[in-house]
Amino acid sequence: MRHRSLLILTTAITAGALTLSACGSRDEGKDDESGSGSTTVVIGVDAPLTGSLSALGQGIKNSVDLAAKIANKKHYVNGVTFKVESYDDKAVPASGQQNATKLVGNDDVLGVVGPLNSGVSQSMQGVFAKAHLAQVSPANTTPDLSQGPDWAEGKKDRPFDTYFRTATTDIVQGRFAAQYYYKDAKKRKVYVVDDKQAYGAGLSKIFSQEFERLGGKVVGTDHLTVKETDFSGIADKVKTSGADSVYFGGQYPEGGLLSDQIKKAGADIPTMGGDGIYDPAFIKASGESNDGDLATSVGYPVEKLKSAQEFIKNYKEEGYSDPYAAYGGYSYDAGWAIIEAVKLVVEDNGGKLPDDARQKVVEALGKVSFDGVTGKVSFDKYGDTTNKQLTVYRVEGGTWKSAKSETFKD
Repeated sequence: MRHRSLLILTTAITAGALTLSACGSRDEGKDDESGSGSTTVVIGVDAPLTGSLSALGQGIKNSVDLAAKIANKKHYVNGVTFKVESYDDKAVPASGQQNATKLVGNDDVLGVVGPLNSGVSQSMQGVFAKAHLAQVSPANTTPDLSQGPDWAEGKKDRPFDTYFRTATTDIVQGRFAAQYYYKDAKKRKVYVVDDKQAYGAGLSKIFSQEFERLGGKVVGTDHLTVKETDFSGIADKVKTSGADSVYFGGQYPEGGLLSDQIKKAGADIPTMGGDGIYDPAFIKASGESNDGDLATSVGYPVEKLKSAQEFIKNYKEEGYSDPYAAYGGYSYDAGWAIIEAVKLVVEDNGGKLPDDARQKVVEALGKVSFDGVTGKVSFDKYGDTTNKQLTVYRVEGGTWKSAKSETFKD
């Protein structure tokens, strides 16, 4: 799962404008490069644009904005102009649900990218499903969102056919982390801490099960509360447990402080987490050197992907004030998946949007397949990405550096 202002795009496309449909609005009087209007399709964005996770949220928003701009510049969907409307969920489920209601209420919205947090997504899914509005998250990793609450018992049941994601799930990420800790880092005794949130608790559970299956031992478990800062009690427990490592399921604000306080307590052992801690802010939160700490994240390092070089170049040229961060590539691909779906719908309907465009976009998303920033983008029958690439990052010299990347195999 991981991590500011409304950017509205008004580039219009080509002459030969489309007939107005129930799910698009004519930009009358707004000239594009050819001097005529077009049908407007809005891509909604929901992410934490303020607060401690705003660095990730801003990267999500900007990357979707870039996808819309590129689509318009290329006249990618004949007669359609894409715009972006962004909403701040503050990483709070209730805010996400309110934003979902607002997005549903705008008939021009044919797809939504977001949110960052799995817990926020749980509050939004039902709202989108009732309105047949597609949702594509670039960061959610909790399996329940796509495979239902009983997935661990082998009873997979997709709760909402409107939900998709370009990030792989914690079923993959948690096991990948455990395998690296046990096989590569040679750890045998781990102390597991989570933040009691859907993402953190779920990831920690999957990690623990795989670590013990491999032969490792979980020597202790504990929980912390989001937005608290004193974890000295947990740090003391870690020190006396005899653990040779820590695994933390949660986000970087708490993760960085936890790592710092464990080291100050005298336990010179690494802290590892998921994509929730893979951010420079994790390192900055620690007063002690956290060289050797580890994090897994979905996909390969974007900077090293040949498929991402144009995205990186275009993002830089747009001059966004915030970096694309951990989920920029996945956000661009999520936005582009919606654009591809709209293109399929328009082409299948004789060059215009049908009255039931939202439902048709949902159906089209299940069929899209394209080479994206992060690799091949397509979805399985649960709406999950078919891309199972992951990377382990290690803190070295005060920065995150990739340690191992591979495609996960069961």
